[in-house]
Amino acid sequence: MALLLINISNISADGALSEDEPRDEHLAQVEIVLLSIIFITAGILNFGLLLVLWKRRKQLSRMRVFVFHLCVADLVVTFFQICPQLIWDITDRFVGPDVLCRAVKYLQVVGMFASTYMIVVMTIDRYQAICKPMVTFQKRRARWNGPVCAAWCVSLIGSLPQVFIFSRVEVAPGVYDCWAQFIKPWGLRAYVTWTTLVIFVVPVLTVVACQVRICRTVHLNFHTKTHNGGEAYSKPLSTRASSVAGVSKARAKTVKMTVVIVLAYIICWAPFFTVQLWSVWDLEAPTQTATFTILMLLASLNSCANPCIYLLFSGKLPKRLVALMCMSEPELKDSIQEETTMVSSLYISLKSLSVSR
Repeated sequence: MALLLINISNISADGALSEDEPRDEHLAQVEIVLLSIIFITAGILNFGLLLVLWKRRKQLSRMRVFVFHLCVADLVVTFFQICPQLIWDITDRFVGPDVLCRAVKYLQVVGMFASTYMIVVMTIDRYQAICKPMVTFQKRRARWNGPVCAAWCVSLIGSLPQVFIFSRVEVAPGVYDCWAQFIKPWGLRAYVTWTTLVIFVVPVLTVVACQVRICRTVHLNFHTKTHNGGEAYSKPLSTRASSVAGVSKARAKTVKMTVVIVLAYIICWAPFFTVQLWSVWDLEAPTQTATFTILMLLASLNSCANPCIYLLFSGKLPKRLVALMCMSEPELKDSIQEETTMVSSLYISLKSLSVSR
């Protein structure tokens, strides 16, 4: 059975190729069915959302720019990670030349990097907007989104080792597959551990730290507003601008959406990286069991979850995907208006708080 990140059955830890062992056909069929469902669902959701955001690219708020690129990253995962894996499971062996083998392995990890680090830069952006609003307010709108470009650069560069690790080799007389060979005994363990650190552990620690700071800032501002609510808060500010802790309702919604996206990422990817580490550090790990297969397939669900979370926080989950292409311009402006007031409303509220003191 071929895995998404590394092929445990297609890896030689000591430089010698293993024997061509038959696979569990029943387990392979289950994996094929599940991957097919995930592939179709993720493709439809992300492509539909991406198409609509692209049509309205001139009116995208900063948060929707992150969502746009997250959709692109999830489509990379869908078409260059899930799809090749599905074909690989159907054919049992990798079918294609050496260049295709290296390209597939490279793009599989590019998708993982991009989806992960797009969530990281999105969370950092929310941290700056909430915890450092004055800096955010004074920033000029750049032609290129720096955090997004950084996320893609990290993804493209961080995945380069895949090109040199994997290659098309003969695993049995007349049988070829896309394999990786590692130095025994530490090569495979170092590879999986390093990948887990840079794609899961470090990003998760970063986003959790940002979310903790965001929650702490909101709590402190709420406490300040509760105990110092005077004339400054009786002034005729708009409903959005006078929301809890000086944070607009639109910004609070985007923060909540980011939290849910982060939680979905952790829930989907934690089992995958756990079993990956288990499989390389424990020589007796049951890598060919149904439990291992299902846990690793949970990672692919993240590409389905992200567009659903965005649609859910748009408030029109059942109708949103169908009506996305039919929404009129007035409705579009109303939906964007809530997000475009984020920085200005928080700036006004914090300024009023300083005056009241």
